[in-house]
Amino acid sequence: MQHHNSGDDRLDRRVFIPSLAVLIAVVAPMILFPEAGPAAVSAAFAFATGQFGWLYLLAGFGAVVFLVGLAISRYGNVRLGGPDDAPEFSYFSWIAMIFCGGIGIAIVNWAWVEPIYYMQGPPFGVEPMSAAAAEWALTYGQFHWGLTPWAIYCLPAIPIAYSMYVRRQPGVRLSVAARGVLGDHADGWGGVLLDAIVVFGIVGGVGTSLGLAVPLVSTLVSGQLGVAPSLGLDLGILAIWTAIFGASVWFGLSKGIKILSDTNVLLAIFLLAFTFIVGPKIFIIEGWVNSFGQMASNFVTMSTWTDPVTHSSFPQDWTIFYWAWWIAYAPMMGLFVARISRGRTIRELIVAELVWGSLGCWVFFAVWGGYALDLQVSGRLDVSAILSEGGIPATVQAILNTMPMSGLITAVFVILCFIFLATTLDSAAYVLASVTSRKLSGYQEPKRSIRLTWAFILAAVGVALIQLGGLKPVQTSTIVVALPLIPVLVILSLSLLRWLKEDFGSETSLHHLVTKHPAA
Repeated sequence: MQHHNSGDDRLDRRVFIPSLAVLIAVVAPMILFPEAGPAAVSAAFAFATGQFGWLYLLAGFGAVVFLVGLAISRYGNVRLGGPDDAPEFSYFSWIAMIFCGGIGIAIVNWAWVEPIYYMQGPPFGVEPMSAAAAEWALTYGQFHWGLTPWAIYCLPAIPIAYSMYVRRQPGVRLSVAARGVLGDHADGWGGVLLDAIVVFGIVGGVGTSLGLAVPLVSTLVSGQLGVAPSLGLDLGILAIWTAIFGASVWFGLSKGIKILSDTNVLLAIFLLAFTFIVGPKIFIIEGWVNSFGQMASNFVTMSTWTDPVTHSSFPQDWTIFYWAWWIAYAPMMGLFVARISRGRTIRELIVAELVWGSLGCWVFFAVWGGYALDLQVSGRLDVSAILSEGGIPATVQAILNTMPMSGLITAVFVILCFIFLATTLDSAAYVLASVTSRKLSGYQEPKRSIRLTWAFILAAVGVALIQLGGLKPVQTSTIVVALPLIPVLVILSLSLLRWLKEDFGSETSLHHLVTKHPAA
């Protein structure tokens, strides 16, 4: 493979130091003032979702409309790379890396229990725990993990990849991709600030994932081994995680991250198939078909429902919370997906995320969510009561215990949890290293030393937050960070459109677009 331009892979202190400062500024008060810190964050969160909930909803809906339009337009044929740039990874590995980087541990956590939560507190004034609540429960799981989240993820990936592989601009970071609008300000403090916010969003998002994952695995492991849950067990689990993803980050994209993602997808398929075979097959299939139809016919309503009159907290608690969470994660996903998508066309990338990403999530929710809902509806297990009393980890454990060979299945599930979170963490450390490197070209990997530094910072943040129980505030602050990221996503989209018009505006023969390269 020819290297078009050698970038500069040294640590960029201009981005690294402010990023670390922002991180410390947010995490330190949580540690020093365990009461006041979280309270301030909760107030900020209530303000952001209460006053700007409509904006998050419009951002999500707008992303779907924009990308579908882009995919069917003539610009869908634009190749993210030179005319001779072949895709770097096989289609399966490419999709696997996109899916695992984007969804991580969260889906293994939520797919079992989320429909039960919706059944307890359904939308649209439906009677809790009723048959209608059960139908909406399956529908909303598909909605909150479907087209809109993947559109939010996909949106920044295209301008970043375009900047890297078509415009050949060195620097794997958001400020570079915003250059179409920001111009030379992208190199100044505005760009640095933008990149520092991105770094904070990534670390906060990853902190959230760790916060979901460690208690879940801790509960399952303690149940299997018959030891009491303790801080020591939590830290031991975190240490194993750090070893797995540290090694993966060390080996880089094609040896580490790709192999972990491939393994992850195969394990997940095995567990989903097993659940389907031992579970209520017809209920799962009918539930999926029904919820797909209900979501399709109510998509616009669900995407824009603010509940302005009765003010139930459903939109804030769920849809707005999720859209904000996806937006906070979007820069990381955009940077990671851009880095692995050289040689693909814009249309291929949109299909990969919106179609395959959504389908992947839908299968989890249809099979695991359907299995859990059937336990509840048929009365075989009162999942709702366990969830209210024991929380998510205890509920997942109880659901797994209803399966044949539950010991073996729980063990496989724990391994899946380990790999799933590791794939999120390694892509996060990889992206953080890219953002804090000077002028990385799209053909380079960031330095190992920088990648490992971030791997250990992520682990350290995780340990600090688990010990202090300060995960909720960090999760919440991540979502507050999502508010300023909405205009950033708009800037990236405008940047992309401006570049596409400049590069391909006049051409009519657009069977295969070959770009006029600016001097690289």
